Amino acid sequence: MKALVVLFLLSAFMIAQSTVQIFVNQVGFERLGPKSAIVSLGTGQLVPSTFEIVGPDGAASYRGKLSGPVQIFDWFNDRTFCIADFSRFTSKGSFILRVGAVWSPKFQIGDDELATKTVGSIISYYHHQRANTPEEIAADSKVLLYGSDTRVDLHGGWCDASGDVSKYFSHLAYANFMSPQQIPLVVWSMASARDKISERLEQWNLKDGLEDEALWGADYIMRSLAPDDTFYMVVFSYFSKDPNARRVVGLYADSVTTNEYQCAFRSGGGMAIAALARASQWNRHGEFTSNQYLNGAKRAFAHLLTHNADYLHDKKENITDDYCALLAATELWIATDEKLYGDEARHRAANLERRLTPQGYFISDDGTRPFWHASDAGLPVVALVRYLDKERDRKFRAAAKATIKGALDYNLRVTGEAPNPFGYARQTYRVNGEIKDGFFIPHENETGWWWQGEDARLASLATAAIEGGRLVEPGRGAYGVSGRLAKYATEQLSWILGANPSGMCFLYGFGERNVPHMHSKFGHGSEKGGISNGITGKEGPGDGSGIDFKEEDNGNEWRWTEQWLPHSAWFLQAVSAMASRSR
Repeated sequence: MKALVVLFLLSAFMIAQSTVQIFVNQVGFERLGPKSAIVSLGTGQLVPSTFEIVGPDGAASYRGKLSGPVQIFDWFNDRTFCIADFSRFTSKGSFILRVGAVWSPKFQIGDDELATKTVGSIISYYHHQRANTPEEIAADSKVLLYGSDTRVDLHGGWCDASGDVSKYFSHLAYANFMSPQQIPLVVWSMASARDKISERLEQWNLKDGLEDEALWGADYIMRSLAPDDTFYMVVFSYFSKDPNARRVVGLYADSVTTNEYQCAFRSGGGMAIAALARASQWNRHGEFTSNQYLNGAKRAFAHLLTHNADYLHDKKENITDDYCALLAATELWIATDEKLYGDEARHRAANLERRLTPQGYFISDDGTRPFWHASDAGLPVVALVRYLDKERDRKFRAAAKATIKGALDYNLRVTGEAPNPFGYARQTYRVNGEIKDGFFIPHENETGWWWQGEDARLASLATAAIEGGRLVEPGRGAYGVSGRLAKYATEQLSWILGANPSGMCFLYGFGERNVPHMHSKFGHGSEKGGISNGITGKEGPGDGSGIDFKEEDNGNEWRWTEQWLPHSAWFLQAVSAMASRSR
């Protein structure tokens, strides 16, 4: 009888242990930075009190106490979570975290660990995403403008995603508030990383490769500059196997195409100008000269100063025009020192300052719509930070820094106002006429159909926290910012790298678990260094509530598993900011 009791208790113990999961960044932590993992337990399960960090020899290198448990009722009714914080552990090496008999995936701790490990693969990812197969080059060198018999040379650039070989400056322009920055963001992000960590890139023998990739993109932007000084927005594949089906288009929902292919500031034009102006300052160039990059940026900027509203679906500028035009004006101001660009940069910075609410979130329009964005949520702050690289007037600096501080304080406040052991960046949005705070973007939005995982958004907010924090909340700890901003930034990247409820490392080729490989046309598809869309709110409710991640969904799994250019672009900016030594 006693043996049966022991067997029963042992079985119960093993079952209980099997419900324990440990979610951790599966790639790397900064040695002197915040470090934590999340322990998931079944509801009502006996909560362990301690954890251990174990090295390759199997011995415990560090012991700590778990905090919690807490529940995220919006996500799960049957799970609770504890936090294992091991920020005080500063040894270098390869480790796992152990709770009882349960082990986490392996992770590394080191100095500049993420940048050292990932930047080379990100460069390689973009190199493999080049639209440079013979079929693509031949078709894109004489691609038709939609609705005409005019052909233009738009070869080059990068395929947009692991399941889409189209090329976008931006898409969703018709929705007015949701345009993501795509190919021009990649170029500007590469240029930003190159300038921030130039010496480190030389040490890693990556500087030339990063410059080559950025210039490949800058050359594509130049080819996209039309004779009337607008940029062509989209080369659309129609998801066809025939490369000659491609057209230069404006794009609506359900792949409806038009001849409205001219970029406004918010639909790729502003970021393209910024990318060209920044690349023009290098002592190298691609097919076009540095002077051509700069003159192209100046021509496009002059045109949009007069005609921007002509290319807007609703004919009204909004916050996306402001932060994209601010970045464009700033880069031209830095490149030329001309008063025109300084005046325009100050004008756009003032617009962002006026859009900041007392609560700390921005207003998108001239009314009450909160600013939220699935990929570029950190860009208003990042644009203001870049503006302050040039602005020297104390009055203008003080105003911009106050806006940055207000936005960062809001990000921390809204993220911390709900049980949130993962530290996932929460946001404010309007859905069904109600302004609310939540984890994920609402699926019912102005596009009528588009929603996906938000890994680019997380990396953009991490970038904003580090770069903005160095100006308004500096600290002696990790990344040169306060502890709370360092923690916030780290948690966003850790979510991407495996510290999420699916235990999935969305940076392909890293960690212990990745999304399934996705094949695409012309030999493209998933590549090491690419980042998948990631986790979303629950499919169905439409208000961003709940949580969902699907590896298969009858062809709709792209919402979660597809790699997309902006994710790695923002991740590159974030890890470069972490590795840079000053603002």
